[in-house]
Amino acid sequence: MTMTRTILGAVAAVALSVANVAVAQDVTVGILVPGSQTDKGFMQSAYMGAKKVEETYGTKGKIQIIENINYADMEQALTQLATNNKFVVAVSGASQAAMIKVSKRFPDVKFALVGGAKIVEATNMSQYDMRQAEINYISGAVAAMSSKTGTISFIAGLEIPGVVNASKEFEKGAKYVRPDIKTIAVFTGSFDDVAKAKEATLATIAQGADVHVHVLNKGLPGLEQAAREKSTSVIGGPLPNCGADPLYIAYSRTGVGYLIQQAVKANAEGSWKPGSHGFGLKAGPDASDMVLCGTPKPDVAKKVEELKKAIISGQITTLDG
Repeated sequence: MTMTRTILGAVAAVALSVANVAVAQDVTVGILVPGSQTDKGFMQSAYMGAKKVEETYGTKGKIQIIENINYADMEQALTQLATNNKFVVAVSGASQAAMIKVSKRFPDVKFALVGGAKIVEATNMSQYDMRQAEINYISGAVAAMSSKTGTISFIAGLEIPGVVNASKEFEKGAKYVRPDIKTIAVFTGSFDDVAKAKEATLATIAQGADVHVHVLNKGLPGLEQAAREKSTSVIGGPLPNCGADPLYIAYSRTGVGYLIQQAVKANAEGSWKPGSHGFGLKAGPDASDMVLCGTPKPDVAKKVEELKKAIISGQITTLDG
């Protein structure tokens, strides 16, 4: 179901359908979190960031959040947010095409996209680049160093630019530390389809993959089921949760929620600017980091630190996204 939540101050929260909305006037910030707040991944991180915005600015203005919608409804949702707000934030490259359209129809509204591909021309739209490809370079390296079979996999949903770039850097990072490693990248066509995620993961396991990196939302349980059944390992993200599930040997932190907070803060302080803004590892561990679970092998921990420093310094360069 498509849901809208309008928060007045820090007190009231009312859920309404996007098709039949009665929103309070003078809402100052609108946030689109298109996925589920319980996906243990990118959308949960985004929702946590939206709630932090609510805590920080709810007493000074009004925050409107639309969450868990179909991709086909994104343009309608963003239109609604732009109608009621002067600043609109959306998450995921899957929101990008809709935001570009809507931003042109609302020239007096400022828009911020967290994730997505680099934007070249923009007057009222910014893109906060998570630099997801950077941390996936390191994910590939960790997966390669952890693999016993010499084959690893990257399982993702939609084949959008940022995620494609992440898959390419995953392979580059893996081959940097282990040139003979075999990498398999699969795009299921959906971030949320559990069955497709499981099928894709099982297919890579059949080809020898024993460590899996993912860019999935609600489809993640499918990958977990396959990995558990076949006793393989997972590098998760973007919310580190070491110790909760022995499947996970590491997590790539991607601060989706943190970037939402940074976008809203920039607008509130008057420092917001259009165009693309890169974050990633150079922005610190709240924005991006690799978290190794348990007691990592010294050579793996050392290599992770070396790669982080090389990326931050520019010695190693990665694709956008």
